[in-house]
Amino acid sequence: MTVEDILRRMDIPFKVVKLGEAVLSRELEPKERKELDKEFEKVGFEILQDRNEKLINNIKSLIIDNVYSEEASSEKLSSVLTSRLNYDYSHITHVFTESEGQSIQKFYNAVRIERVKELLDYDDWSIAMIADNLGYSTPAYLSTSFKSATGHTPSEYRKQSGKNRKSLDSI
Repeated sequence: MTVEDILRRMDIPFKVVKLGEAVLSRELEPKERKELDKEFEKVGFEILQDRNEKLINNIKSLIIDNVYSEEASSEKLSSVLTSRLNYDYSHITHVFTESEGQSIQKFYNAVRIERVKELLDYDDWSIAMIADNLGYSTPAYLSTSFKSATGHTPSEYRKQSGKNRKSLDSI
């Protein structure tokens, strides 16, 4: 919504705006581009031009969409990424690891842990429901993964007063 608001305010026509991507209806003039960069910077965004940067941004967006979707997906992450990005998985992993200093799987696991924290904070779902929704094979595996990542079991985390969730930008 923020990107759409900026584009409308600057009277820049666009076709679609979705997480991590905006398709404009025309090329920007250099002056418009500078002004858009400034507006995005004010809200903590930046325009990515490098092809690998775009790919990494798309990978992250797909992973976040996958983890935060309403329904659990039985499709493997590698299949989701290759089918949506139209690149070989080895290329995707190489570019991501080279740029981010961590594997796609490590990033995916970190995003899932943050989603688990969020769902535990809401306290609406049982650990079994969370495990099922996020694609963990069993609640025990979720608990083991969560404890390994945070040092606490999900039950211990729920009882904590000062929760320590990370923003997805910092993962």
